[in-house]
Amino acid sequence: MDQKPFLTSPVAILIGSIVIAVAILISGGVIPVKLETKGVKGVATVTPTPSTQAQPTQAPISLAQIKDSFNKALIKFGDSNNKLVAIEISDPSCPYCQAAAGQNSALNKQMGSKFTLVKDGGTYVAPVAEIEKLVQSGKASFAWIYFPGHGAGEMGTKAFYCAFEKGKFWEVHNLLMSEKGYDLLNNTVKNDKTKSGDMAAFLTPVFDPTAMKACLDSGKYDNQLQTDQTIASGLNIQGTPSFYLNTINYPGAVPYSAMEATINAALK
Repeated sequence: MDQKPFLTSPVAILIGSIVIAVAILISGGVIPVKLETKGVKGVATVTPTPSTQAQPTQAPISLAQIKDSFNKALIKFGDSNNKLVAIEISDPSCPYCQAAAGQNSALNKQMGSKFTLVKDGGTYVAPVAEIEKLVQSGKASFAWIYFPGHGAGEMGTKAFYCAFEKGKFWEVHNLLMSEKGYDLLNNTVKNDKTKSGDMAAFLTPVFDPTAMKACLDSGKYDNQLQTDQTIASGLNIQGTPSFYLNTINYPGAVPYSAMEATINAALK
């Protein structure tokens, strides 16, 4: 005797859809994707979450708010009256922030063709590297603000503060945003204050290690981490990286090509 199926096809499809919808809701609307960085101690695994890749801001931000945030930031170049004021809200331990910096080819490749850099045969042009050029040429003012997008970037951020104090921000930034810097932040130093020597030693090619360790150990910038987060929250930031070009917000590691129209319009 033929057995009747437990569920008819339409019912099975309906229940299957409900199960999938509930699973997505539980996971915050994002299906985690594991990324791996090779050539490190063991393997560094990263599971991006909704807080790792920036989400859209909640409300429009005025130019007055942008200028105020720029002026409150510790790390800044130029002044708030420039035609183009660029603000990056970031976390050096965040994989998408690393991708946007364009210094970590290995991680960009692992993220797929969408993030593979042009120099590696892809189409992705990292926005931070291009913004740096605009800053160096004086065409843009720029502020870098910390927000915890991944959880292991506090020591790296304090190294940025120390470097900025001595006019070495970009040198230290670009080294920490490399493959080896990413490994150091996420696998060795993390937020451990006792690892200041490891951080200083890694940055030796671009910064005096004795001065860096002394700066990190002094605790002089410990409170700046919260100050930056307060500034970022005032800009409705929910994740990293997130960029403001004047009042236009670009959440996530968007390619530079997506920003060019706004930049060109501002610089006219």
